[in-house]
Amino acid sequence: MSVLAWLIPISLMLGLVGLGAFVWALRNRQYEDPEGDSRRILSTDWDDRPKP
Repeated sequence: MSVLAWLIPISLMLGLVGLGAFVWALRNRQYEDPEGDSRRILSTDWDDRPKP
């Protein structure tokens, strides 16, 4: 039972660190993509075959 006294606060702290990192990423606009992957994948600028 004494192990739980260590594990519960450590797990809560790790959860808060993860939540803080997620909020930081949202505030720094890490998830915004103005071009969009759907447009980028259809573009012919970056083809697998080089142009002759």
